[in-house]
Amino acid sequence: MDTYEVLWRCLFTEEARTELETMINPNGNNNISMIELTNSTYLKQGYNFWSNLYGDLFLTRYYILGLGFGATIVIGFTYAFLMRIPGVLNIMVWTSIFATIGIFFAAGWYAGDTAKTWESYDSPKYTEDEVRYATIASYVLYAVGGLLVLLFLFMRKRIQLAMGCVKETSKAVLAMPTIILFPVFQGIGFMCFMIAWAVYVAYLASMGEFTTTEYGVGGYKISVRWFEFSDFIYQSGWFFLFCFFWTGQFILALGEIIFAMCFAKWYFSREKSRVGSLTVISSISASMWYHSGTAAFGSLIIAIIKMIRASLAYLQRKAEEMDNGIAKAILCCLQCCFWCLEKCMRFLNKNAYIQCAIFGSSFCKSSKEAFFLIMRNAARIGAITYVSGGVVFVGKVFITSLTTGVAYFAISEQLRDELYSVIGPLVFIAVIAWFISGMFMGIYDMGIATILQCFVADEEMFDDDQMYAQGSLKAWVDNHG
Repeated sequence: MDTYEVLWRCLFTEEARTELETMINPNGNNNISMIELTNSTYLKQGYNFWSNLYGDLFLTRYYILGLGFGATIVIGFTYAFLMRIPGVLNIMVWTSIFATIGIFFAAGWYAGDTAKTWESYDSPKYTEDEVRYATIASYVLYAVGGLLVLLFLFMRKRIQLAMGCVKETSKAVLAMPTIILFPVFQGIGFMCFMIAWAVYVAYLASMGEFTTTEYGVGGYKISVRWFEFSDFIYQSGWFFLFCFFWTGQFILALGEIIFAMCFAKWYFSREKSRVGSLTVISSISASMWYHSGTAAFGSLIIAIIKMIRASLAYLQRKAEEMDNGIAKAILCCLQCCFWCLEKCMRFLNKNAYIQCAIFGSSFCKSSKEAFFLIMRNAARIGAITYVSGGVVFVGKVFITSLTTGVAYFAISEQLRDELYSVIGPLVFIAVIAWFISGMFMGIYDMGIATILQCFVADEEMFDDDQMYAQGSLKAWVDNHG
């Protein structure tokens, strides 16, 4: 029977599986069927979704490395380079604002049109409740769109202030063009870690012990083998998952501190013409020497929350298998709570890193100062968060979509007939591309937030005639702040 190799193990092809089923049931009787056989643990290790996914990932491993990492770095670098052009920034910011409003109105129209279409059927295909729910959804979406219009009108000055920070960020990137190169080194570092991590995980997955079961059918004896893992291997798997979370978040956190320090040095410089590529190098060395512990502590908090969420996801799967409705509801609520907690901690960590880069304080003190700064400038921070979030999101979607599209055509052209499905490798490449694109777009995200906090600190520490803010930024604040 034909087999193929996955992680140095032989698995049956679909043709071999069909032949095996014919051998078991030559007359089509139901004494023992392939369904019974594949319901065993063997299915979970050989024929289920995960085995097919592992096989596809193994076959496309070079495409994942070359396109998921290499192509994303090239596309992200090019995109970040083009983002230095002020006109591109303006188009993206205003497009994201109007697109957000338009999406809600378009969704409301679609829901209302769908409800009318369902209601007009001569022989109803949908219940009255479904039609009513679609109509209510239409009204709710229209209402949210209207509220967003009012919100943007009310916060137009804050949004204009955010636009001023975006323009200042563009000036800083133009002054320090080599800052765009740092995400490349971040991506290379993450790729090296992923290669080592994947090798260790692959060896860990091969440490199980074989268990054999024999099935006797019509004079035939079929031996089926599968892996059984000890508690130590399961615990090691959780350990490697934690290492993945912590290391990935540490790489991002250290990059955020470096970006914040670069922009802070640019802002608090009287002669900005002296700021250049050497500023980036000095920020990298200072951040790695003095603030690696801050990045490690902040990333540890996020990694612990992610581990808790992973544990809850595992318990949710167990509750699903047991069909325990109460447990599923409780775990779902806990998952939502920890998701919100993770988002809040990410936001607080980001602002704490900026405070650390500006004043050189410890993580805890920086977190406290960042929290009270957000409270004192809630409207400004809210507008900045929205605008920078729109810029970052559009960029990440563009880079990820382009990388995944290129990967689809490349893999389909070369390996289409050898794969169970092209979706698995594409999803894996898209996740990697999303992560790396976040590093590139994080330049503008951190730059906008850092310049705002630098301006607030500038306001609080100096008089108008002694402030470091340039005339253009001062004018934006006077007119819109």
